[in-house]
Amino acid sequence: MDRKRLIITSAVVVVLVVLIILQAHAYRKFDWGAFGEEIAQVNWWIILAAAGLVHIADGLRAVRWAIFLRPSRRINPVKLLAAQYIGFAGLALLGRPGEFIRPYIVAKRARLSFASQVAVWTVERLFDSSSVAVILACDLLFAESLRTFPQYDAIRAGGLLLILLVALGAVLAFVVWKYGREIATRLEAGHHPSHVRHRIAFRIRSFGEGLHTIHDVSSFLAVTTVSLVIWALVAAAYWLVLHAYKDPELTTLSMPHAVLLMSGSVAGGVLQLPVIGGGSQLATINLLLYLFNVNPNEPELATSCGILLWLVTFISVAPLGLALARREHVSLRAITKESVHEEEEL
Repeated sequence: MDRKRLIITSAVVVVLVVLIILQAHAYRKFDWGAFGEEIAQVNWWIILAAAGLVHIADGLRAVRWAIFLRPSRRINPVKLLAAQYIGFAGLALLGRPGEFIRPYIVAKRARLSFASQVAVWTVERLFDSSSVAVILACDLLFAESLRTFPQYDAIRAGGLLLILLVALGAVLAFVVWKYGREIATRLEAGHHPSHVRHRIAFRIRSFGEGLHTIHDVSSFLAVTTVSLVIWALVAAAYWLVLHAYKDPELTTLSMPHAVLLMSGSVAGGVLQLPVIGGGSQLATINLLLYLFNVNPNEPELATSCGILLWLVTFISVAPLGLALARREHVSLRAITKESVHEEEEL
């Protein structure tokens, strides 16, 4: 592991340890018996349906990736399905280094350069974050059920800020799409050569190349629609998990609550460790306890729900991904090492 990755991993571990210690301090009276009872009364058929929605959402990513590839290569989305599930299994089991599995496998399958697929992956993340932001902004601005929160004014202001940020991001993306190569060239041609400037120039050029995979308005609309459907399905999976419980504290929560919970989980997911997760569970548990007021003095219900949400939305795809990796004769560790090495070479 190089120095940069060691520093980043260490920082993530420290933050997670601090969060876990704070959470444990709040759970001094945690009742493991009550926790087990909450898990035992879950409707597992509903949980299975929620996991099914997550699998469909991950499968739709193959459709979106195929749209990105149209300018360079026409490929059936079915041929990209295995790459999506194997990639997300690697991400769940190996952590952030597993992120490059999907572009690596797609590059091999489509006979394209790894650099071009990293560019696609970068643009994919832009559409993912923008879709979550748009869904959350609409949720915060228009959902009647959120008006009961004491923090409603702050929540509404957050929705307006999100819309402004998405609009600003769209403008910046257009500038990079239109003038990315010129901006990167000027950065590299500075009077004082700088490693940082070269890295920024490379990122701008890669991002611009990725954006050029959207070659017309119909492709942009198609990618946008698929992205919104993906995250709507994930939000529906969150809602199903909440309603898999019998407790009215959870079953009375509506789809707008599920969207807010999903967005907090996505934000918390930045701090993740392989297999055990971390930030995602802590974010959802704290939202349930202190924003949705789900038995804040008895954290067993919120804790079981937060863990189950993480298992359904993040880990449930791992068995299918591992089965497909075995069928494709793919070693997750080997392919992760190769993809990270190629990314470092770039």
